[in-house]
Amino acid sequence: MTGKAKPKKHTAKEIAAKVDAATTNRGGGKAGQADRSGLDKGGHAKLECPLCKITAPDLKSMQIHHEARHPKVPFDESKLSNLHASSVPESSKPRPGVRGSFKNKSGGNQRNC
Repeated sequence: MTGKAKPKKHTAKEIAAKVDAATTNRGGGKAGQADRSGLDKGGHAKLECPLCKITAPDLKSMQIHHEARHPKVPFDESKLSNLHASSVPESSKPRPGVRGSFKNKSGGNQRNC
């Protein structure tokens, strides 16, 4: 039992947040870099700008990029190249935002340190 005005060291919510942060793929690091580049054709990079070859995940993002970087050239959807259409994504590749592993499945056997 804790004393007056002494908070617990770790709450269950804090421990659960740490486990979630450690086991969920957020798309960072080398795996995230390959995913964002669109080289594996299963990542975030779906469309490629025909002028500067930068990639974007969707049409709206590409339109925003085009208006900001190429204001003098009119935006044409037909000139965009779809990187996902050229090949089938690999099913064994982990996707961003998918939980990677479960360290403590029971959840009830955690000790407060």
